[in-house]
Amino acid sequence: MKPIHSDTAAPPWDDLSTRPPAWTSDAGAVRFENPWLQLVEYAATAPTGHPAQFGVVRFKNRAVGVLPLHEDGTVVLVGQHRFPRANYSWEMPEGGAPFDEAPLDGARRELREEAGLDAAHWREALTMELSNSVTDEEAVCYLAWGLTSAAAAPDPTESLAIARVPFRALLAEAAAGRIQDALTVATAFRAYHMAREGELPQGLARAMLG
Repeated sequence: MKPIHSDTAAPPWDDLSTRPPAWTSDAGAVRFENPWLQLVEYAATAPTGHPAQFGVVRFKNRAVGVLPLHEDGTVVLVGQHRFPRANYSWEMPEGGAPFDEAPLDGARRELREEAGLDAAHWREALTMELSNSVTDEEAVCYLAWGLTSAAAAPDPTESLAIARVPFRALLAEAAAGRIQDALTVATAFRAYHMAREGELPQGLARAMLG
């Protein structure tokens, strides 16, 4: 049996000496695989010593997303039908970056392909683990400004709408639960915090905050 993961860092309040043992497991068996993910089943042992059969969705790409910020305080969102939940979702440009591609390069590509934009300035906003009880998916999200037009090239399966909306409207829609995409919601509120805390250019922050 071996630990499934080992931590590389801990927050300042976390006393590593008081942590219980890590999960352990066998090598796992792949039950399903396609170009984007694997479903792997493990015979595992919990930190409590309790045995468990554990299924983990292991992704073959890193999720990347970018919130494009115009100088007038508006942002660009893309709208599309999402297959898993059979819903229509307004989101910032986002997608998957292979692990051998730098996350920033992946975000630049998604911005160009989905929104038809390039950006002169980029700032990493946050990294996240998504549904970390059943998947190993991680995400890196950015803010981008100094926007110029580029040739859009959506995926053959994507039928995208483009909307340019006030940043405050995005916050309101997210707070009301009408925008639910996790990367978009988290990045929007992180952008608000960055604007409030002086982590963005003053003119851009003023326009965003209204």
